[in-house]
Amino acid sequence: MDLANAERAIAEQAGTDLTSHQRIAAVISGSAGNLIEWYDFYVYAFTSLYFAAAFFPSGDRTAQLLNVAGIYAAGFLIRPIGGWFFGRYSDRYGRRAGMVLSVILMGAGSLMIALLPTYSSAGALAPLLLLVARIVQGFSTGGQYGAAATYLSEISTHGKRGFIGSFQFITLIGGQLCALLVLFVLQRVAGEAAIHDWAWRVPFVIGAGLAFTVLLLSKHMYETNAHNSEIASAGSLRALLAYPRSLLFVVSLSASGAICLYTFTTYMQKFLVNTSGMTARSASEVMTGAVIVFMCLQPLIGRLSDSIGRRTCLLIYSGGMTVVAVPLLAALSHAGTSPMNAFLLIVASLLVLSFYTSVSGLFKAELFPSHVRALGVGLAHSVAAAVFGGTAEYIALLAKQLGHEALFFWYVAFAAGIAFLTALLMPEPSRAGRL
Repeated sequence: MDLANAERAIAEQAGTDLTSHQRIAAVISGSAGNLIEWYDFYVYAFTSLYFAAAFFPSGDRTAQLLNVAGIYAAGFLIRPIGGWFFGRYSDRYGRRAGMVLSVILMGAGSLMIALLPTYSSAGALAPLLLLVARIVQGFSTGGQYGAAATYLSEISTHGKRGFIGSFQFITLIGGQLCALLVLFVLQRVAGEAAIHDWAWRVPFVIGAGLAFTVLLLSKHMYETNAHNSEIASAGSLRALLAYPRSLLFVVSLSASGAICLYTFTTYMQKFLVNTSGMTARSASEVMTGAVIVFMCLQPLIGRLSDSIGRRTCLLIYSGGMTVVAVPLLAALSHAGTSPMNAFLLIVASLLVLSFYTSVSGLFKAELFPSHVRALGVGLAHSVAAAVFGGTAEYIALLAKQLGHEALFFWYVAFAAGIAFLTALLMPEPSRAGRL
């Protein structure tokens, strides 16, 4: 089968012969794996305030968090390899196979963290093992994004791709929310002292258990690229390099999106405690409420993108964040005495960011043809996430430690400005004829 005919067969097959019930089941099943994956990944970020001293006992709180952030960044640096491996695997053997394997591997990493010895019992081996576990999780995460983005884009129907595609970030944010809620419950049931001592392990045990439930859900996933096995170049790096402009667009926009996402979600909890002076419990409450609003915004703006276009959404996000990033972060640095003010400022930030996140996976998938779609989305996004998203927290903490925290605020704004220029040059993805 030649490439043109194979692509045409895939387009005809991709979700068009599903009943409404089958489509809903497929979307829910595919999204559930994404939620579990990101729950496992974000639990590390949200519990690090409690276990940092267990692995890095010496130094002040900022120094401990800086060490934990370094390992967090290492989990990102391995993501491009995961993006390449799972992207190639998904383009050749199916989105469903790629998603299931990725989630199972993530669960294995979570189980490893849950069972790790502390520095007091294992010495330097403890942080080394923590690093290994995060590398396993980072490798897994590199594959999940591309497979999930392509699956949801292909399972959807014309005119509803923005809405259905937004479920990738609904479940990604849902993973964050579940991680926050588990911590929230632990704070009230076990108490601060118990969490510092042993209960920080509980969220990782839960994550490991959830990861293996994806095997039960996989039977409801409808394979959307069965014909790719007939394309010799499917999942090939050489075939992907035939689309250099698409790769550059994805890397540039993903860089800014990753910086902003990790600044206003995972790092924000530490920022509220370490800079604004808020208690860990208050910061968790503020972030839980803000993340719930953030999740609810995704389908609304995703549906809006079906009317106004993905490019317009990206311009709103990048232009808006260029203007508001510095004043919002500056205001948040002094909002520790007023949780409500902090909540409103974070929600304002996340509203702007939602114009990126709601269309993030979809616009990237629309820029690549099916035979290299998972590889193109997964690899390009993972490179940007590794270099910029994974280091965002480290750069923020380092700027604070050096006494120039405001430089990080300008770094966020600058990255958004570059994304704005990229979006101006990019064609409307939905008109690229890929889906």
